Amino acid sequence: MNPGTASRDRLLPAALVCTLLLPLGLMHAKVLGEGLIGVIGVLFLVHSASAKNWAWARRPWIALALAWWGWGLLCSAVGQGGLHAVGQSLAALRYYLLAAALEAWVLREATARRWLGWMIAAAALWIALECWQQYLLGRNFLGYPRWGDGSLTGPFYGPRAGPAFVFVLYPALLPAVLALLQRPGLWPRLGGILLAVLGVATMVLIGQRMPAVLALFALLICGLLLRRFRLAVLVAIGMGALLLAATPVISPPTYNKLVLRFVDQIEHFSQSQYGEIYLRAAVMTSAHPVFGHGFDGFRLFCGSPAYIGAAPALGVTAAQNSSPDACAIHPHNYYVQAAVEAGLPGLALFAAFVLAFVLRAGGGLLTRPDPLRVALFATMVAAFWPIASTGGFTTMPIAGWLFLTCGWALAERTAKDCGA
Repeated sequence: MNPGTASRDRLLPAALVCTLLLPLGLMHAKVLGEGLIGVIGVLFLVHSASAKNWAWARRPWIALALAWWGWGLLCSAVGQGGLHAVGQSLAALRYYLLAAALEAWVLREATARRWLGWMIAAAALWIALECWQQYLLGRNFLGYPRWGDGSLTGPFYGPRAGPAFVFVLYPALLPAVLALLQRPGLWPRLGGILLAVLGVATMVLIGQRMPAVLALFALLICGLLLRRFRLAVLVAIGMGALLLAATPVISPPTYNKLVLRFVDQIEHFSQSQYGEIYLRAAVMTSAHPVFGHGFDGFRLFCGSPAYIGAAPALGVTAAQNSSPDACAIHPHNYYVQAAVEAGLPGLALFAAFVLAFVLRAGGGLLTRPDPLRVALFATMVAAFWPIASTGGFTTMPIAGWLFLTCGWALAERTAKDCGA
């Protein structure tokens, strides 16, 4: 046995256990999730060094990810965020290492990928059951009612069910639905359609706007790539629309948030908090277009007098750019965040990395649309959609869900390439 194989045999079980525990950490123990991601990355580097195998680092998406990360680190070093910004930039490397480790090492075996699939399915079922319990009985298992804005919180204290459910819904749902649809007879097919409808209905009742929109977008991608799934997509969308139309009666808080507030924000977007945040971010980027403001720059410098008031170069008046609501802990969009923190070169590197990331995961799906790969690809595309409102790119737990999903998608692609 060569040293590389020995190292793989010693370290791989520990890395796999950490990976299988990660969904639990992301849902209910953020510190545990952070630790697990760090351990997986360290084990992967030790394995690579022991095996003298760094071939994974030459993949295009990794090269672009490292270029984007390195540029962000430089921007943090030359910016005014100090050691905090540099330290946080260095720590962000753990997410790219997580995805690389899952693709190149942890999930190479079909058994490991199957176990992760069961863990994700359990997470999706847990969130869905707790959302329905809270909707039907008024409280979740912890005794917490709906959130103040009407959202169902599922098994969480705060409004976290929607963002988490987006990442686990289709990887858990789609393989089961397609398996039922491919069985002979009417009843299995009706069961598959009913399962799809239940997934969409759960997302609607959760009552969070952007997760619902992204889930619909991912559903449409799945339907485009999987011909056999299209009838279930049409039925699920139709039933979801009927459920949404009934929410003024069956769930007024859901109707208020998903319909009334959404329409109001779209009609008056430039005056909404999101519009004000994006305007302030544009002013900040215009002031520092090359190096940006470094990691966490929006939170640290948004309130600076230099970025409040008129910006003649952008045609922005003082009245448009003086709202106290224009600052937040992040600018609520990955691409806007990249521009603020790393300037226009950083935005270009980030967009190139995302494109390479997504294309790698989606390779071959037009000719071989495997249900699980389609579900993971659709989830990735929705998560990186450029006009979406998002959390911070490296903010836990969403960053953990994002890179866990992406690493799994890449591992499935690699397995198909190898015939596994």
